[in-house]
Amino acid sequence: MSLHAVATVGLRTIQQIATLHDFRFHHDQNGLAITKELLTSSLPGAPVVDPNGHCVGFISQFDVLAVLEAGRDVSQLTAKEIMVPDPIAIPISTTLAEAVRLMKHNHFLVLPVEENDVVIGCLTRQDLLRAWVDLGLEQKD
Repeated sequence: MSLHAVATVGLRTIQQIATLHDFRFHHDQNGLAITKELLTSSLPGAPVVDPNGHCVGFISQFDVLAVLEAGRDVSQLTAKEIMVPDPIAIPISTTLAEAVRLMKHNHFLVLPVEENDVVIGCLTRQDLLRAWVDLGLEQKD
């Protein structure tokens, strides 16, 4: 594929991406269970949601490693005790270009996606790259 087939403008929104990763942790979920899910997932982290599905935090592999490095027993902790509170989440109407800017500026690998203030999934850098390439290929046809 030639480079000119890749889109240079981000007119599409996150809503137009075919699939989002349905991966999240619950605020009271056990830390060991979270660690196991991170090990078996292809994602390096996920949002933490309250009982209403609102994003209240984010847990990455680095967050779990920090807990372990501090000598804490992850099996005795909950998501609330491991998570980074008040994460950046994006509405599903966010443009691809804005999502790329947020990821680049904040060095994020994953962004929680919300609809009506409820987490509906996660978006990765690979998802964004795929969407931009697909947009370019669609424009060429």
